[in-house]
Amino acid sequence: LQVVESGGGLVQPGESLRLSCATSGFTFAEYAIGWFRQAPGKEREGVSCVSAKGPGTTFPVSVKGRFTISRDNAKNMVFLQMDNLNPEDTGIYYCVRYVSNFCSQYSNWAAYWGQGTQVTVSS
Repeated sequence: LQVVESGGGLVQPGESLRLSCATSGFTFAEYAIGWFRQAPGKEREGVSCVSAKGPGTTFPVSVKGRFTISRDNAKNMVFLQMDNLNPEDTGIYYCVRYVSNFCSQYSNWAAYWGQGTQVTVSS
């Protein structure tokens, strides 16, 4: 089973990034997939999740209206579109497969984690 993130990078405040998560080794359409992030010196937090047939949801109030999650069940991929980024969004972003088709902001519901992709927002 694999969960592999890509798309991170260094951007300026106000810019956008689109993270991708490629998965394999399980029946993609049966599980919720989501994103967590960990900022320097802070605890890991749930960012967004999408169940097998959607729609997606975002957890922190700070990202609502700026982050959008989507999934492509034909390609076994999930995407996180992040707009109007600010320095507080800096951190390592992890794609996760949940234990079931249930979305949660709590990491104990995440069964498999990717290696993470770094997002840095700085002027």
